[in-house]
Amino acid sequence: MNGYLFAPMFIAITTIALVFSSCKKDNHPLPPSKASVYSADVLDKWMTLQIRLMKNATGIANQAFSRHHAYAGVAAYEALRPGLLVNDNLDNKWNGLTGLPQSAHWNNYYLPANVNAALAAINRSFFNNAKADDIAAIDSLENALKQEFLTKADAAKISNSETYGKAVATAVFNWAETDGYKNANAPYTPSTEPGKWKPTPPAVASTPYWGNNRTIIIGSINNTTVPGLPAYSTDPASPFYKMVKQVYDASQTLTDDQKAMALFWRDVPGVTTPGHWVSIVQQVIKSKNAKLDKAVLAYALTGIAINDVFIRSFQIKYQVLTVRPNTYIREVMGHSSWNSFIGTPPHPEYISNHASISVAGAAVLEELFGKNQSFTDHTYDFMGMAPRNYSSYMAIGLEAGISRLYAGIHYQPSIDDGTALGKKVVANILSKNN
Repeated sequence: MNGYLFAPMFIAITTIALVFSSCKKDNHPLPPSKASVYSADVLDKWMTLQIRLMKNATGIANQAFSRHHAYAGVAAYEALRPGLLVNDNLDNKWNGLTGLPQSAHWNNYYLPANVNAALAAINRSFFNNAKADDIAAIDSLENALKQEFLTKADAAKISNSETYGKAVATAVFNWAETDGYKNANAPYTPSTEPGKWKPTPPAVASTPYWGNNRTIIIGSINNTTVPGLPAYSTDPASPFYKMVKQVYDASQTLTDDQKAMALFWRDVPGVTTPGHWVSIVQQVIKSKNAKLDKAVLAYALTGIAINDVFIRSFQIKYQVLTVRPNTYIREVMGHSSWNSFIGTPPHPEYISNHASISVAGAAVLEELFGKNQSFTDHTYDFMGMAPRNYSSYMAIGLEAGISRLYAGIHYQPSIDDGTALGKKVVANILSKNN
């Protein structure tokens, strides 16, 4: 990575405060900050549609939507690059991305139109099997925004933006197609070793080779060794037994708030877990009235972090093969009719995905928008769930993690280690030295 990643961009975007009275039209040059004079409206509209597309998609594993978020974020960021304050060689930042178009001077583009074209193209590619009305919605939004932009800039600039944005999306999508996801569900034979994970009904292991996917950022999952759980044992005096018993005991005394928490972070049915984080980032961008440059950065980096953490988490899951609570509680502890509060996912228990990816998303938001920022999550208002309030962005991630213990599907050490993993991956991404 030539010694740095996004750190110069964070400095440029988050510490340079330039105030401009208005964005000029047509032949008037933009101020030095370029992309920062625009609202994030174009991104906001595409995030809303992407959440809808995730919610309506079928036949895609929950964690796989992390790719849709991450690569769309990369496309939006690269489409906006001519208007950003820092112009580094992307080949030194991304993990193998090639074929990006050569950009012209920023003044040749209407920058929101760059983002519009890129997000339309890459969502169309990722959701090519969407329902007809969802595909039509992609076309409709792209055209509506184009018509709006034609009232703000001349046709030549809009055309340049469309050409550039689409070329960026093509390069990013072609890159995404080689990341290994197509082999994630290759034939897999579960272990028959005593104490190892058994697939839960319908008894099919979910994406056992997801951990082989290529990360988006070189070095993002370096030095992420995890402690692991106590040695497997059926002895009631053993640390392993006591760890499982904590889950069982919690299930017997769940409060209304703990149940609401577990359901709020279930995400399926819902908008998927990556979709939930798209929603959170969208709400934060709105609440902070972030401009287009910072909004795109927040969208891209949260997606990248979540994508890369998922890869490492699945590596660990299928290496360690820890038995899920429902299997142990029924077969070892003798509570044969016990069920987890929400459905148990069809992959091994250790390490907690929700803890690791949610803490990663929260860590990015803290880096960009600051610590101790209160937040109310309205993602599931449409399902009749009460919004949930948080004292900080990290509190969001921590609640997502502990919700899985109340849900009956994770052990506390798996949540704790997932929390540490999420923080470490983000630290790697933001590091100047990885």
